[in-house]
Amino acid sequence: MSRIILVTGGARSGKSSFAESIYKNEKDVVYIATSRITDDEMRDRINIHRINRPLIWRTFEGTYNLFEAVKESKNYLIDCITILASNIMFDMSKDEEKISIELQREIEDKVFNEINMVIEKVKELDGNLIMVTNEVGDSIVPENHVARVYRDIIGRVNQRVAAVCNEVYIVTCGIPLRLK
Repeated sequence: MSRIILVTGGARSGKSSFAESIYKNEKDVVYIATSRITDDEMRDRINIHRINRPLIWRTFEGTYNLFEAVKESKNYLIDCITILASNIMFDMSKDEEKISIELQREIEDKVFNEINMVIEKVKELDGNLIMVTNEVGDSIVPENHVARVYRDIIGRVNQRVAAVCNEVYIVTCGIPLRLK
């Protein structure tokens, strides 16, 4: 039976480290990276993630058609849904200052469908999937519209993804707590 796991938490909570530790004894892992190098800071963050994961793991980088990463391997790790959502949101909304409710729903559905296609393909292989996402709703309400829309989309996507997972963990101060 497939293990479909969601790991959430705040920034620098230890969620990626925890997610990776679940596969600590596995060699057959495909790491699905959703970040884009947009500046020097992001390049540095990506390099830190690369250095911290085992060299034997394969990496698939992308924003769209993530299901293409799922082939014959047994174990997959997506890091992270939050970055995936921001990439898709900004691709779809461009430089909009006001994002309509209709477009918000389209973005949310697009993000969820990208993730759900991976989930379904992993289940077909009887494989395992761990997904990392940020919990962005525990902070103050953002002052600008686009940031509020982003927070809301992530919140709804996280709910939808958690609903289809076997296990859900929240990580705080490097300590994981199983929610489901």
